[in-house]
Amino acid sequence: MAASSPRWVLFVVVLGTLMASVDTTIVLLAFPTIAGDLHAGLDAVIWTILIYLLLTSILTTQMGRIGDLYGRSRFYNLGFVIFTIGSALCGFAPTATSLVGFRAIQAVGGAFLLATGTAIISEHFPPATRGRAFGFTTMGWNVGATLGIVLGGVLTTFVGWRYIFFINIPIGVVAVALGLRYLGPSVRSKARLDLVGMVLLAAAMSLITYGATDFASYGADPWNVTLTALGGGLVLPFVLWEQRAKSPTLDLMLFRSRLLSTSLAASFFQSLGYLSVVFLLIMYLQGIRGLSPLYASLLLVPGYVLSSGLAPAAGRWADRWGAWRFATLGIGLMIVGVLLYAQLTLTTPLVVVAVISLVTGIGGALFWPSNNKAVMADAPPAHYGSVSGLLRTLSNSGTIGSYVLVITLAAVAVPRYVAFRVFVGAGGLIGDVSITFLGALHLAFYAMAVILAVAAAFSALRRPRPSEMAGRGSELAALPPSADPPGPRSK
Repeated sequence: MAASSPRWVLFVVVLGTLMASVDTTIVLLAFPTIAGDLHAGLDAVIWTILIYLLLTSILTTQMGRIGDLYGRSRFYNLGFVIFTIGSALCGFAPTATSLVGFRAIQAVGGAFLLATGTAIISEHFPPATRGRAFGFTTMGWNVGATLGIVLGGVLTTFVGWRYIFFINIPIGVVAVALGLRYLGPSVRSKARLDLVGMVLLAAAMSLITYGATDFASYGADPWNVTLTALGGGLVLPFVLWEQRAKSPTLDLMLFRSRLLSTSLAASFFQSLGYLSVVFLLIMYLQGIRGLSPLYASLLLVPGYVLSSGLAPAAGRWADRWGAWRFATLGIGLMIVGVLLYAQLTLTTPLVVVAVISLVTGIGGALFWPSNNKAVMADAPPAHYGSVSGLLRTLSNSGTIGSYVLVITLAAVAVPRYVAFRVFVGAGGLIGDVSITFLGALHLAFYAMAVILAVAAAFSALRRPRPSEMAGRGSELAALPPSADPPGPRSK
């Protein structure tokens, strides 16, 4: 095995981030085609994306902890293998049910990639250069999302929907080879696996996320209310167990760090508020303006492209001048963009949507690498994996919450089945219904702006206090000028 060169490590992690990102968007444009080819309803096919979000939300914290204990690089490479196998199975799926099952296999591999990628970056890059490294992973995520949109439309239209999964196979083979060569052995924690804590957390997350998703699909009923309540009821036993466990899945002592806890909160509320915006725009462009799914998605590409190009530089700025400044400014730009989206009308020139996406794209480039840097700054090395996994769990949970909010708010104006069809590009709206639906979207945009304001407040709370800086004087003196103050470390 070759020595672990930081540049090659970063390349492999960016490649994994890109793969995971591609498969969050590449399916969006293929829903109607898949439904027709597999003779299934859209309500069944939409689970091809929901199962991916659900499982990555549920598993990433646990997968990150497993990486801490048994080797992050080993499980990152395993994630590539599982993801590639799942992609091949999806491409050959004979029915909608089997496709959802194979997407679940993909999600397990994606959970390993997402949970350990940030931890591997933190392990190989010092705090003074970590923001720039996270800028490149942000670039990988945005490039993947853009490729997913473009490739999803092109492959589905001209080759066939199965190739949106087959395309992962050669990428996965190359990624596994590079990972085995350049990802050296990781530092391992000497703690034991907390099986009880993992089961309690998985059960709580499963019940809450599935209950919320079922609520978005069918409205409130005894089934999803009971599931959500049971999941919420398991949170307390999980917390009590983690407080007494010798090797907890999630060390609750970490949340005594103001920097870590506020950074994680900012990540959750940013995902909850901003991912909804993308869903709302798709519904506006397809349902009200009558665009095809591919054309609607292409209008969002300029923002992704600008964000991809700017993210590495934004990471360097965070290294030099402090993560909290750029993360907070990034969310502020997202709020401006969302408020501009709330002014869209039935006749707004479509180029306006693309221009506004540039504003939110700059915001994303500033926020994501800065926030990741802040999260990992106060994470002890022995818990890099579990903290990285928790970051992804909260982010993915916010994405699911965004989906629930969008469908629920849309259902105020139109029946749920109509909202589903608009979302997946299988139908549009006409006449007075469009006007009513637009009013509901405006209300939703304003709600998202409020949620993003909460994220901005948590981000601003990370500003170092004079007493904290004074208390770390001797530590800061030993650091390069661009380095962040060190966080707490395991004893």
